[in-house]
Amino acid sequence: MTLLIVLCLGLPGLFLLGLLLRRQQDFHVPDWPSSVRGLCYAPFRPGQSPDTSSQPDKAQIREDLMLLSSMTRHIRTYSVEGALRYVPEIAEELGLEVTLGIWISEDSARDADEITQAIELAKRYPCVRRILVGNETLYRHDLSLRRLLDCLQHVREQVKIPISTSQQWHLWRDYPELARHVDFIAAHVLPFWEAKDFQQAAAHVLELAAQLQTWFPDQPLLISEVGWPSQGQGSKRLFTSHEEQSISLRCQVRSLEEHGYDYCIIEAFDQPWKTSEGLSGRSWGLFSAERRLKIQQHGPVRHQGNWRNRLRQWLGGPHPDSLGRRRLLLLVGALYLSLLLTSRGQLQALAAALAWPMSLAWAGWALSSLWLECRENLESAWLPEKSRSFRPIRDTQAWRPPVAIHLACHDEPPAMVIQTLDSLASLHYPDFEVLVLDNNTPHPDTWRPVQEHCRRLGPRFRFLHSDDLPGFKAGALNHLLDQTSPEVQVIAVIDADYQVFAEWLYEMVPHLQDPAVALVQSPQDYRDSRESLFKTCCHAEYRGFFNLGMVLRNEHDAIIQHGTMTLIRRSALDAQRWSTACICEDAELGLRLLERGYHSGYRNASYGRGLTPDSFLAFKQQRYRWVYGAMQIIRDHAAALILGHRTQLSAAQRYHFLAGWAAWLLEGCNTLLLGAAVLVSLAMLLWPQAVAAPPLLISAVPVAVFGVRLVRLAYLYRVHGPRPCREGLAATLAGVALYPTIGRAVLAGLCTRYRPFLRTAKQDRAPGLARAIGHAREELGLLAVIWALLGALLLRRGWEDPDMMMWTLMLAVQSLPCLAALAMALLSCWHPEQRRFALR
Repeated sequence: MTLLIVLCLGLPGLFLLGLLLRRQQDFHVPDWPSSVRGLCYAPFRPGQSPDTSSQPDKAQIREDLMLLSSMTRHIRTYSVEGALRYVPEIAEELGLEVTLGIWISEDSARDADEITQAIELAKRYPCVRRILVGNETLYRHDLSLRRLLDCLQHVREQVKIPISTSQQWHLWRDYPELARHVDFIAAHVLPFWEAKDFQQAAAHVLELAAQLQTWFPDQPLLISEVGWPSQGQGSKRLFTSHEEQSISLRCQVRSLEEHGYDYCIIEAFDQPWKTSEGLSGRSWGLFSAERRLKIQQHGPVRHQGNWRNRLRQWLGGPHPDSLGRRRLLLLVGALYLSLLLTSRGQLQALAAALAWPMSLAWAGWALSSLWLECRENLESAWLPEKSRSFRPIRDTQAWRPPVAIHLACHDEPPAMVIQTLDSLASLHYPDFEVLVLDNNTPHPDTWRPVQEHCRRLGPRFRFLHSDDLPGFKAGALNHLLDQTSPEVQVIAVIDADYQVFAEWLYEMVPHLQDPAVALVQSPQDYRDSRESLFKTCCHAEYRGFFNLGMVLRNEHDAIIQHGTMTLIRRSALDAQRWSTACICEDAELGLRLLERGYHSGYRNASYGRGLTPDSFLAFKQQRYRWVYGAMQIIRDHAAALILGHRTQLSAAQRYHFLAGWAAWLLEGCNTLLLGAAVLVSLAMLLWPQAVAAPPLLISAVPVAVFGVRLVRLAYLYRVHGPRPCREGLAATLAGVALYPTIGRAVLAGLCTRYRPFLRTAKQDRAPGLARAIGHAREELGLLAVIWALLGALLLRRGWEDPDMMMWTLMLAVQSLPCLAALAMALLSCWHPEQRRFALR
């Protein structure tokens, strides 16, 4: 009966929605020219990658260039490594010209070999007409501007052809010095990444090309990357398709040809290995990876409309506060209510609630929490591009007051802290000081090298030491505040393991000129995620919060302050101080500032990178501290967050603070449920005649919640993650492994008043196998209990009915976080180079 109702009501609705979203249109656009100015070429085919041993050979390079010679007479490469060194030789035979690319990275030894080989090729083959030293190196922060200029100068001294570097268009504006060291401007202009519609792309490219010529009138211009992908998502409001690629490219090429611009289309072939930009990163080719032409070169292009873009338009147009938000809430709310009404019927749900008094409350809370997560997911993925932006301010006349950088240490490795201080010494900012406080470190040999290094760095760096300062990190930061020069107007806080980028203060401090803004935050990021699979998983799990959750919160002025890479107005901090009563003093301060009517800002771009925890125990302790602190904040600020008493928080801000912690609260409820499930399972074994398996509806809820949360996580990384499959799996493993820790922290935070601050150890020795397993001992004990009960139930009672089947499935699902914890503990002692576990 339920199925019949769903079919009768749902199918007509789907049909009407399909009619709404499906719209065909013929686009009459210019035909593809017989030859284009240039094509960007990467040779990798399916299964091949520059990071693996599977590489293209010389015959495949020749085959590719023969195919491309029918479309262009000019090829742009990105490197001379591997088989790419054959490109000039084969191009010379085929009568093609080459813009030779030199790949520059953080590896100076590799860069030197690449430069040497490129210079040799340029001297040997006349078809090499120009050289590009580095590709987006400044954007990726692979090297400093000074080192890039040194590389350019070295190549210039060795060759007699024009040289430049290929960078995003805005970086030529931001680094005008760069233009004085090149023979031509090589700029990437990619409207897809700037949230332009496929029909706006050609006009946008011409506009930026004209702007570049205005900035640099005496130098030739090469649009070194221009194009449009056939798949993927360029922003939260922009999806694309094969038809849109054909339309956009044909218009862009015609416009560039008519205005006489030199250009290289990105790119000749799809690159399946190029996952750093999500699905779109693999789909920029004119040809597929199998060498099949993708674009329609002639005639009208029939475009059926992208259903995701149409749905986004139906949900509310360009403004996030439009009717679409209400439509979205109504849509999700209707789906939620329909699930409640059709899941085994109201009568059976009522009977289950009477038999198990807590079941209805648990189901309602679980489904409500799940709805909150799904709503965040939909808002992040479907709503239009956001308007609340804190972009970098690079104007030389912008407000840049004196800044004090506070760095609190406790028993940190001195070499690590010295690296942090060196990065601070390289900041491009006119007026700043650095205050370092070592707090309660017992051994002088640990802090004295830091003190000496501060002395060597000069008067900007002041070192303080205290042996009996109370209040943990908050007490140390308050002490630093008292020692700060009175002229300072902005306080910057970083952790002891962070190496900051030179532009951080210069680009972000001017946002605090607005007296209403008290806090500007940049994300936490990590530089050691490639050291091991364990750290890769940790980094992927962190990214979900900083790249998705914080971006959404910023749109509602409800970010959670974290205690590194943060800028705070001095006057606001003097009035509020850091709280020593909460072990998450950073998040608590950020909330208090918002409660007083201040605003906050978040820039989702890395300005510094720290170190991930070295062991699963440190990873758990860090998360325990975050969750426990959040529960302290909920308890201490309940009147403001829940009731809105004596606060200037908006309803949206209160909602997002509570909704953001709902998933953690759900884990606390799940911990209680698991305890009840263990007791019920024991009763089912001891008194099988008196205690039956709970109704299916009760045990189905945690199974469904767990499954939907995994699907949601996979979807988020599918849409937003730079490496969808890899990062999704890594983040899922690390996130699920933390469920037991989060549950314990929630209950402890709600039931106790205070726990001491636990420092997250950095640069510790990787644990041995026995020690690593010990880091998951709580989860292992719980796993043993669950599996023992599960085995006993199956042996004694079997799958006697659907209720029993679902109950055993629920127990199995509840054991998965314990298994994930064990896996993370084992990964923490895995040596990738030696391909074995560390035994001690």
